Amino acid sequence: MGLRTALATLLLTTATLIGQPAAAATPVTIAYAQRTQTWELVLSNGDVVEVPEALAKAPDAAINAGEQAPFLVSGDGRHFFYFRKSDGLFVERTLNGKERVVSRQLTAVTIDEEWPLVSDDGSYVVTTTSAPGVGVFVDLRKGKVLPPPGKTDAWGFMGFSPDGKRLLLEGERLTVFDRGLRARTRLKTRLSPMALANDYVTAAVPVGTWRKYRKLRLLNLRTGRASGVMTVRLPRGQYIDDLDFDQAGQVIVRSKTGTGVAIYRVSKTTGKATLLRTIARPDVEVWVLPGDRAYEWWTNGKAPQE
Repeated sequence: MGLRTALATLLLTTATLIGQPAAAATPVTIAYAQRTQTWELVLSNGDVVEVPEALAKAPDAAINAGEQAPFLVSGDGRHFFYFRKSDGLFVERTLNGKERVVSRQLTAVTIDEEWPLVSDDGSYVVTTTSAPGVGVFVDLRKGKVLPPPGKTDAWGFMGFSPDGKRLLLEGERLTVFDRGLRARTRLKTRLSPMALANDYVTAAVPVGTWRKYRKLRLLNLRTGRASGVMTVRLPRGQYIDDLDFDQAGQVIVRSKTGTGVAIYRVSKTTGKATLLRTIARPDVEVWVLPGDRAYEWWTNGKAPQE
């Protein structure tokens, strides 16, 4: 759910995936993905890479035939994920890498019934389901699919730490798990955090009405202590549409604007929002920013699944 990729001015040109020229100083990453006739990657150097292997819609055999097929980009802008046309399996890929199947349990048949989420470094995938609950946990570094912790899928997934080493899940207690799904911290609270910091203790909780958040609290998952409610000083008409921490532990907010998305660093003490950058929305039906979930109402117009 975080956007930490530096974005260059995008001059749209056409390129192929094989033989991408390497930038002399800064590695080329994915600025965002967009769907026209097919899925495309818009790179930080301005190139556009088509991904014709990716499904745009759920196939006729799927439970929800014709629904939008998820396409995800990791927060670091280096990995992308999609359901492939040839067999419907969910795969991971880098710009110059080969496809790697995430899990054979995750197929296009489940589109709009199961929603994948990806860690910032692209190395861990979790799916939430319409049950509600979780589906699969996949550690791509080890190539392992792990069973749900506690032998139950009745968890709500709340987020990854930015370094991808911890997962925050909500059940009877808020629980911080490591990558092997061993519980590290448990807390009984009524608060529902939206992000976990790299200290694995600090969580950010939006306050207010969904889709109209302008306030937040910080929660200590070890002590249960929460800060006072803090108003985020965003421009008039803008809201907290996405809440995260960066690698340094700073609070980062993404907010929909009239022309695209604005990214802010927010002071933990005053709520002052410092604009980091803006991203102009392309003239397409659907676009996906690094760190987005499968469906973000504020970028593609479709309400997120709960």
